[in-house]
Amino acid sequence: MRRLLGLAALLSALAAQAQEHSLRVPPQATDARLAADEPPHWVVYDPAAAEPLLVWLPGTNGQPANGPRALFQTVRDNGYRLIGLSYLDDVAVSQVCIGPRLRAHPTCAATFRQQRVWGDAVGAPIADRPEDAIVPRLVRLLKYLAEQDPAGQWADYLDGAEPRWRRIVLAGQSQGGGMAAYLAKTRAVAGVLMFSGGWDKDADGDVARWYRRPGATPPERWHATYHVREPQADVMANVYATLGIPKAQVHALDLPVIRRSPHGEGIGNPAYAPLWRQMLDATRPPDGPAGAAPAG
Repeated sequence: MRRLLGLAALLSALAAQAQEHSLRVPPQATDARLAADEPPHWVVYDPAAAEPLLVWLPGTNGQPANGPRALFQTVRDNGYRLIGLSYLDDVAVSQVCIGPRLRAHPTCAATFRQQRVWGDAVGAPIADRPEDAIVPRLVRLLKYLAEQDPAGQWADYLDGAEPRWRRIVLAGQSQGGGMAAYLAKTRAVAGVLMFSGGWDKDADGDVARWYRRPGATPPERWHATYHVREPQADVMANVYATLGIPKAQVHALDLPVIRRSPHGEGIGNPAYAPLWRQMLDATRPPDGPAGAAPAG
């Protein structure tokens, strides 16, 4: 009997793998204005399942297809589709909004993120074009997938000219976590998972003012992590408190560091898989394309 049960489990796993599709989509395939040498978007999904969608935003100089494999597998095992979005992540707020520029432009961090997320900031400190921005890239990718794979139900993740945010969880590490937070301030997404997600500051050294803005996504739909050995650990704890994330949903990681830097522990150490599952379960959006907005 045990052998039969084991065989059934193996066949079930193999069937699931057979249904799963993984794609690398060059950003230029979705918009000819984008550079041909950009890293590809990474898309993993079951075309037969109406799963919620997790959009992953890498950290500075990160490439979606080279992202945290154990975390990505946990995302899939928990019944999410996965899009690792390729965007311009070559410089971060902490490299640009500092020194004389920050003193001259106290809202530098917010302007930087507005341009990188939405592409419509006035006087941005970076040279990103409107078509380079995160949200336009995600919209064009979803439209591309809907056209290329209509049976994959990708149109269910679009709501006119924008993504259907109530079906989407945003997740990101470092710069990507900060971008997820900034986006969730202006749109009611299903959930936000921040992994060591940025530490924008004002000229006086306090956390940036944009963290204090009212947010469209309820605090109950946010989870955040940082490792206690990170140099910016105290600042990130302050950032998460300023965002209004409930204390029980801020996770101060303290297991021994197994990676080159504690900054990547939250996404790279498989020992945190139970926490990942907890975060994914807590932010899961309602099933189906017509689900109601998340409660909170």
